[in-house]
Amino acid sequence: MRIALAGNPNSGKTTMYNALTGRNERVGNWAGVTIGSIESPVKKEYANSSEELILVDLPGAYSMSPFTPEESITSKYVRDENPDVIINIVDATNLSRSLFFTTQLLELGIPVVVALNKSDLNEKQGTNINVKNLSEKLGCPVINTVSTSSDKKGLKDVIEAATKLNGAGQKAPYLQAEIDLNDKHAVEAEDRKRFAFVNDIVKATETRKVLTKEKNKFDKIDAILTNKVAGILIFALVMWGVFWVSQAWLGPLIADWLVAYIEQFQGWVAGLLESSPAIVSALLADGIVGGVGAVIGFLPLVMVMYFLIAMLEDCGYMARVSIVMDPIFKRVGLSGKSVIPFVIGTGCAIPGIMASRTIRDERERRATAMLTPFMPCGAKLPVIALFAGAFFADASWVGPLMYFVGIFLILLGALLVKQITGHKYRKSFFIMEMPEYKLPSLKRATFSMLNRAKAYIIKAATIILVCNAVVQIMQTFNWQFQVVEEGMEDTSILASIASPFAVLLIPLGFGVWQLAAGAITGFIAKENVVGTLAVVYGVTNFIDTDELALVGGAGDVAAIFGLTSVAALAYLMFNLYTPPCFAAIGAMNSEMQSKKWLWAGIGLQLGTGYTVAFLVYQIGTLITTGSLGNGFVPGLIAVLAFAAILTIIVKRSKAKVNSEYALHNKGVEQA
Repeated sequence: MRIALAGNPNSGKTTMYNALTGRNERVGNWAGVTIGSIESPVKKEYANSSEELILVDLPGAYSMSPFTPEESITSKYVRDENPDVIINIVDATNLSRSLFFTTQLLELGIPVVVALNKSDLNEKQGTNINVKNLSEKLGCPVINTVSTSSDKKGLKDVIEAATKLNGAGQKAPYLQAEIDLNDKHAVEAEDRKRFAFVNDIVKATETRKVLTKEKNKFDKIDAILTNKVAGILIFALVMWGVFWVSQAWLGPLIADWLVAYIEQFQGWVAGLLESSPAIVSALLADGIVGGVGAVIGFLPLVMVMYFLIAMLEDCGYMARVSIVMDPIFKRVGLSGKSVIPFVIGTGCAIPGIMASRTIRDERERRATAMLTPFMPCGAKLPVIALFAGAFFADASWVGPLMYFVGIFLILLGALLVKQITGHKYRKSFFIMEMPEYKLPSLKRATFSMLNRAKAYIIKAATIILVCNAVVQIMQTFNWQFQVVEEGMEDTSILASIASPFAVLLIPLGFGVWQLAAGAITGFIAKENVVGTLAVVYGVTNFIDTDELALVGGAGDVAAIFGLTSVAALAYLMFNLYTPPCFAAIGAMNSEMQSKKWLWAGIGLQLGTGYTVAFLVYQIGTLITTGSLGNGFVPGLIAVLAFAAILTIIVKRSKAKVNSEYALHNKGVEQA
């Protein structure tokens, strides 16, 4: 038996899906979190039927007449796949809005059970809904539910009602007249009738406590958090707090404890391999255990940040951030919905890029998918943490700075795309649910953190493990497959491959093959940057430990890596703002559906990362030493060449747009 979950965005649909199936799908306070149908069996504790019950979570929708890509997915699934029963999740705190969609579902001839979700909030607000009366008027079962409560109130009753309705007929309380969907006036007239019908039901079934105050305390908070100036400053302060806790205080405390155990394990493995050939010991103890351990050592910092971000999402704050950023993004040619992929991209670029499919306009969708990787994701946190701890004494400003530079590059890139495509600013509306403020759930935040940590560990145990093993082998042997002697590392396979790239990086302040190798492996997975540096510099046993960052001090670390603080900052930014991992590039290809846009995006990211690193190193070196850094002239030539290419593209694009516009006007005149 297949049961579809359908409802408005922010109705608690995915929360209910997770509770009924035991899954941990992403939950958020905005449309676009669920971007495709997902399904899973219902847990046995909720399913009394001997038949297997499959629950399908559909994207949030306001209408069966699709306006957004999410609504198209929901409408197509319900009409074409013909599920056995639909559980319609209705937000009990906003009954009039939710029932419009309910009446459309009831007309399809598929049995419907209405789950009146968030009923606990109504009790707190003094609102009462006559469930029996509502059920009679709709002609279907209506059950109070609270998906977030510890006892999962009403969920078992909803599943039981759904299994009883399997195969049963159902008479719709309101039947849509046959109208021409292309007739705008007829559609609007029909919608008005439907709203009037819904309003009559609400008046007959709902008793709402009327507040005499024009604005309550939450409205006053919203006025501050969504202010175009104060909202951005508060967002900056909040992000600084998140990074201070995760990167400079709690995260490092837990990391020190974890790294100590990793070092003990690495020493134990090395002890077991004492009688083995040196190459075996180097490969297993240093390359695999040490390299992967160096990445795992940053796991606590990543987990703490994931936990804090999940808490901010759950309490309703991140939805306010989207509202604050919306006017800014519109000015640079992006959709208000572009905010959502960028926020999701802070966790991982891949789901962030995939979330861009909710954007209706093709140009805006492609631009958003192209620019989302500029937001530092969880995979880049180890790189940020390593360089912040090693070169800047765990300064809490490093992390937030990387995010705000990412936002700046997104705005700059959006303006560039706007110029190339000839996009004209137009007034548009960004409609988003403003969820009520609530205490965040520690349980949900913990599950979200553990789920992301699981993905991080799996990547470390697969992609990163293989990559570090390959790096260790390539560093150990030369092209004649002879073991490289100590002091002759420059003759290794890895050095010979990375050295040509290192020459290109001299103007950026890190033109050595070891750092070039780290940057190259970072294109496979950004965590590889840390693991590769640990292997090639032979510091697998004290990356991010007291010996490296706190006892030795920045001077000793600079001696190991051969970097000044300015060059270290340039290297950090180069790895953050050049193209993302291969998996994210694959997601870009899928969402853009254009090789031209894909290669343009990769080129923009590569040119941007190189230019940012060049400016940081050269300007920073000039300020700190009074002279420009090495390779200034060739670096400047490369940056100017990148700028010239962009200029040519912009001019050609404008000429093409003007030509098309002239042809259009000529056609209009002739007509």
